[in-house]
Amino acid sequence: QLPLVESGGGLVQPGGSLRLSCAVSGFTLAYSAIGWFRQAPGKEREGVSCISSSGGYTNYAGSVKGRFTISRDNAKNTVFLQMNSVKPEDTGLYYCAASLTNSGICTRSKDYFGVWGQGTQVIVSS
Repeated sequence: QLPLVESGGGLVQPGGSLRLSCAVSGFTLAYSAIGWFRQAPGKEREGVSCISSSGGYTNYAGSVKGRFTISRDNAKNTVFLQMNSVKPEDTGLYYCAASLTNSGICTRSKDYFGVWGQGTQVIVSS
């Protein structure tokens, strides 16, 4: 069983919404920061958002701030990324990643995260 499994991707029209989920198994979500990353064809993987282990700290890329919301339900071992008002430039393979550090903050740097999912595809197109 993979430790992180993303779901919820798909084809959505510009201006629409999607909710991505990251299901965690094999480690304690409550002690882990989680990040969402995306990678478009031919581009580097970029950090979209992260949430601290407690959920009290979140961080967003400027390109998604005000449109995306990260949240977590430790009881359900799941982290979510609510994507609203999506744009074609939001298209990409979306990954969740875990940092097994019980800290009050997080960062969107790839180097901060050591456990990765396999991704879910998001396509924004009319």
